[in-house]
Parts: sequence; structure tokens; C-alpha cells
Amino acid sequence: MSKVEIRDAKGQQAGTAELSDAVYGIEPNVTVIHHVVTCQASSARQGTHATKTRHFVSGGGRKPYRQKGTGRARQGSTRAPQWAGGGVVFGPHPHGHYKKVNSKEVKLALRSVLSGKVRDEELLLVDELAFDEPSTKQAKAMLEALGVADRRVTVVVADDDVATYLSFRNLEKVRVMGASEATAATLIDNGALVMSAATAKQFEEVLA
Repeated sequence: MSKVEIRDAKGQQAGTAELSDAVYGIEPNVTVIHHVVTCQASSARQGTHATKTRHFVSGGGRKPYRQKGTGRARQGSTRAPQWAGGGVVFGPHPHGHYKKVNSKEVKLALRSVLSGKVRDEELLLVDELAFDEPSTKQAKAMLEALGVADRRVTVVVADDDVATYLSFRNLEKVRVMGASEATAATLIDNGALVMSAATAKQFEEVLA
């Protein structure tokens, strides 16, 4: 079992959490992390980029000059690609960027990221990550007490904890999300990962 220190809102030690080595103690698989992150980023693209070919550019309905006798190359439309204001050749058109990734790879990537955070001592567990009402001031004070106010921080809260989400939402360099929204990319892209001990156990149940 991996042992991680639990702190309170004032940064003081409040206990120790024993986390499963199957989730928090494996050797991070960098190759799988890269594959999953790139696939998820690609799948998130809208694919709405578009250009107009000669068929969609307005104008050019008539032949610019007669076929023969001018000494110039024959032309059928002023909207052909070689004309200024003409259509685009081989430009991008709307299409999907979805890339398939296996669920086992997604879970392995999450386990690898969490294990890497434990190894690098960037996983910070707090005994209770909940606010009775939204308070950015209290959220900032908590991060300062934990010693991570100067880092890029990802805070994972319970999915139904709206008050805590709103408390961290407006802090600079802080990304806050519900536990169900966590991905390999969002968990790894920070200098510190903050969550409650209960959320850490929730990840353990889902990924074990």
C-alpha cells in the first residue's frame, strides 16, 4: 500500500491515507499516457474548418473570354484556383477527428498519472475538501497553507459539490473539476494535484 499524508485546511498533518499500489504505486507507462492524451485531444476537435472550392465561390458564371484567337491560355471561369479570388485547391473540409482508444488504455493512463503524482510528491490529499458556501478567499487561503499557491494546480472535487467548485473556479492558475470529468490530460497538466482522501478512494474503486 502507498502511504500519502493527509493535511487539513491549514496545512497541518491530519493523518495518513493507505492507497492501493495497483492504482497509486505502478510504474507509469509513458507511452500509453501519450497515446491516450493525443487521442482524447484529437477527438475533442470540432472538425468544422472549411474552405470553398471553385464550385462554392460566388461569381465566375461566364467564360472570361473566348476560347481561341486571344493568344492566352484557355479559361473557363474566373473562379478557378489559379485566378485571384478563385477557389481553394485541396483545402480542409468538415470531418471528424475521432480516434478510438481502448477503455483499458484509458484506465492504465489514469493509474500511471496518479502513480507518477505520488512518486513526484505532487499529490496532495486533504481531509475535507468542502465549503458550506462559495468563498474564493477561503480557497486561496487553503492553497497557500498547502504551499502550492505559486504552482499550476488541479483541484478535483465531488461531482455534486457546487460550493467548492465555485470557490476555486476564479483562482488564477487553478483548474477545478468534478471527479467524473478527470482525464489523463487534466490530471497530469499541473504542478500539484489536490483532492480529498474520499475522492482518492473513489478513484481507487473505479480504476483498481
